[in-house]
Parts: sequence; C-alpha cells; structure tokens
Amino acid sequence: MNERSAPATRSGDRAGDEPGRDTTAGAPGDPTAETGAATTDETPTVPVARSEPPRLAPKPLDRPPVDAAAASVFGRPNGVDGGFAAARGSGAMPTRTTVAAPPPTALASAFGRPNPGAAALQRPPSNGSGHAPDDATFWDEGADHDPWRDPDSPAALGPPAETGEPEPSPPRGEGARLSLREVLFGRRVEPRALAGLALVALLIGAGGGLVGRMTADGASGLTDPDPTITQAIEGKERPPGSVADIAARTVPAVVSIEVRVGEEGGTGSGVVIDPDGYVLTNNHVIAPAAEVNGGRIEAIFHDGTRSAAQVVGRDPKTDLAVIRVAVTNPVVASIGSSSALAVGDGVIAIGSPLGLAGTVTTGIVSALDRPVRLDGSGTDLNAVIDAIQTDAAINPGNSGGPLVDSTGAVVGINTAIRSLGMGEGGSIGLGFAIPIDDARVIADELIRSGAVRHAEIGVNARSVTDGITDGAQVQNVQQGGAAAAAGIVEGDVIVRVGDRTIGGADELVVAVRERNPGDTVEVELIREGRPLTVSVVLTSD
Repeated sequence: MNERSAPATRSGDRAGDEPGRDTTAGAPGDPTAETGAATTDETPTVPVARSEPPRLAPKPLDRPPVDAAAASVFGRPNGVDGGFAAARGSGAMPTRTTVAAPPPTALASAFGRPNPGAAALQRPPSNGSGHAPDDATFWDEGADHDPWRDPDSPAALGPPAETGEPEPSPPRGEGARLSLREVLFGRRVEPRALAGLALVALLIGAGGGLVGRMTADGASGLTDPDPTITQAIEGKERPPGSVADIAARTVPAVVSIEVRVGEEGGTGSGVVIDPDGYVLTNNHVIAPAAEVNGGRIEAIFHDGTRSAAQVVGRDPKTDLAVIRVAVTNPVVASIGSSSALAVGDGVIAIGSPLGLAGTVTTGIVSALDRPVRLDGSGTDLNAVIDAIQTDAAINPGNSGGPLVDSTGAVVGINTAIRSLGMGEGGSIGLGFAIPIDDARVIADELIRSGAVRHAEIGVNARSVTDGITDGAQVQNVQQGGAAAAAGIVEGDVIVRVGDRTIGGADELVVAVRERNPGDTVEVELIREGRPLTVSVVLTSD
C-alpha cells in the first residue's frame, strides 16, 4: 500500500489542527473541554465533520494601567461608586480630593464671603446724626406685605390707567363768511391788512403787464410790415491778370475733343494755335481714331459749336498732334515761353476733365525739366517728355488742354498725371505738361510736313547709381549709330550730354531729343571707373 506524505505544517501548528483555530482548549462537546485535561493519547484523531464553519475567538483586550495622577484628577470621589453623587439629605457629602491650592489671603479677604458675625452693609437711616435711634425701624409698617417689595409676590394685571372713555369734543361749526361790504366798511379787518392786500394785487398786475409787453415786443421783432431788402451792389471790376480775366480771354480758344471708334469713345482737350483752324493736342487723345478706318474726331467750342476735325500730323515720341477744324475766324490762344518760368509761378489749367468743358483750375509750377515716361499701353505711344510739373488739378480729359501763366499766355500742354492706384486716377497734385517751347517746334514741323525727325544717339540704357553719382548705363549699342561711331561701348555710364547732367535713362532721351539731327555734342561717361569724354555726331531717327 502506498504511503502518502503528510502536508507541511507551520511552526507552532500540529497536524490535523484547523488553521487559525486555538487547539489548546477542547472544542464544544469535547470531553476534554469540560475537565480541562490534555489528551495524552498520541494516536491521531480523525476530525469530525461539522455543519457550522469554524469561528475565530475574540482578541483579548489590552488594558494599560491607569496613571495615579490622572485618576486623582478625573476619577470618582471617595465613596462614590456610580455616575451620580448621593442625594441631598441622605447624609454627609463624600469628601473630594482637593485639586486646586487655597487662594491667597489677600484675594480671600477682598473677594471672599463676609464674616457672618460682621455688620450688614445696609443700615437704617441715621437722620444725619451718624447713629440711628433705638426705636427707629428700617422699613415702614406693612412694607413686608407690599407686592412691589416682596420678591415672592406673584405677577398680576392692574387696573387700566383710565377708567372711562373721554368724551368727544363737539364738532366745530362753519364760521360766518364776510361779505365785501363787511370787509371794507364793517371794520372787521385791519386797514393795514387791506392795504397790504391791495399792494400785493398791484404788484401782481404790474408783473403780468411787463411780461406781456416783453412777449409782444419779441413777437413783433420777427415780422416787419415794411421790410427793406438790401439792394445788390455792382460787382467789383476784375483787374487785368486775375484768374477771371485770364479765363475769360483763354477759354474761347480751348476746345473739347470727342473721339469715337465704333461704339467706343473718349474725350480730351485742345487749344487753337492758328487762325486757319489748327488745334494742338496730345497724340494719345486722337490716336485711337487715327489708327483705324472709320474713326471720327470732333471738336466742340465753348459756345457749343461742333466741327469735324482732320488729323494733320502726329508725333508719338513727344505725344503731340495737330488737327484742323473748318471754323471761320476762331479765337486763337496767345503763345508764351516756357523758358521764362520759375518754380512757384502761378499757372492755370484749362480743359474738359471728365467731359466737363471749360473747367478752370489753378496752381503753381512745382518743378521744371522733369523727365517723365508716359504709359503707352494700347497705343503707339512711347514718349518721354521733359515736363513742367504743377499742382493745378489735372484729371482725365484735361490732356491736350493749355497750361497758361499769369498773363494768359500758353506755357505748356497738359499731358499726364501721377496717381497712386492702377489705371485712371484722380488728381493728387502731380500733373505734367509739355513745355510750349518744345511743343511749338513740333507743331510747326507737323503743320509744314506732317512728320517730325528727332536726333538719336543710338543706345539703349538703364538708370544706375553708385550712391554718389547717377547716370545712364549703356546696355547695347546700335550698329552704325552715333554712339558706335564715337566709340561708346556697352557698360559705359553716361553722366553728361552737353551742358546737361544725366541722372537716368529717361533724362538721356530728353537731353538728346532737344538737339537737332547732325549736331555734335560732348558726352561725358565713366568707363571701368575712369572718366572719359567723347564727341558724338547725332543722327536722325
């Protein structure tokens, strides 16, 4: 038969003992539990199956010893076993342990109970003698029965303060009214009261009359039965040279130009420069109609007269053109000199901005010899002008109109404006006009031959600067041109043409075009950091 090894037991446990159960005492129902004798039989016993689960014995209480000092303070008094002391009258009170020390003698004498044999604090009255008489009593006779002095007397309601209701006073009747006769003659009112009353009435009446008079006077001031309207005086005589005088003499010589190509159209301005009906204007004003068949150009004078116009000649490089109208004895503008202008001189711009014919604006000359490259998008315009800058208001439609000086003479042809945005913009005080000295030469050539020849140097350039000197750097040189013949090469920086300093490519163009073909001009340039001067014979375009 196989033997089965017994399971390992914990230290202090015996085989067969139930875990957590005290084996030193017998279980309930065990004979050893009653006698308390230990079992000496070493034969292992088979545990009997029980219906109830084993229970744990309660843990013994840990009762530490009570401190003697704490027991003397918080313990029961001697002779008291329960939670309460003995009832009163049952005998002597049990003694208690004294916890606090007796108070000092000084405090006990000051705040302790008085000696029973000492005299009471309340003494009978002495009538000022300092000693009461022997037969004097402290209280009145019967005072001990007074409920106000007996503290043991019960509270009770006393009688009301008044035993009966007061008799109501009889209603006051209405007094007799005084008539006017009694007031005045019955001597029932003091004469001084009557006089005061009359004075008050007089003052009230006077105040009301004064207010009424003032109101009537204020109302009558708004109307007048016999008004006198101020008569208009004659206008002041406008002296010669005033803006009104200049406008009266110049506006009749200015025309509005309407251009129509199919269903599209545009407007501009022009100025009559010859009695035969020649009108000077800008090339970009008439270019749309001049470049296509079927275009129509019409001039409208200040009196409303309309006349068809024919193109005499155009110069895209200076943006000038001349047209002719069939008008008998037109008003011709006076032509001045732009070379006599100075910065700050007063000028007047006349034209048809935004289609408003005969518009006059004033300003001053802001700058002279200002190179301006014009925008040639949509036309054959590729012009660079040596412009007069002015702050006179110039808007689209002013193009081609005259810029006149303080004498009424034409000193420029309004051509361009500078705007902040893209496309057409309004005036911001930056307008540009072609000087009349240049425009007159171009107009004469167009009237004589219908075309204009300009001087050329034969280079393409761009504006450059080194921070100290500005100039026009040659990008390429045309073969057979004036620059190539003079030995100018690519990379040279042109800084002067004749007596005019060159600050950029546009200024080089206008400096050359103000010369005539065939003229010889000295050109200063910088080549590889060294200054060089060459003579150039200008050719024709």
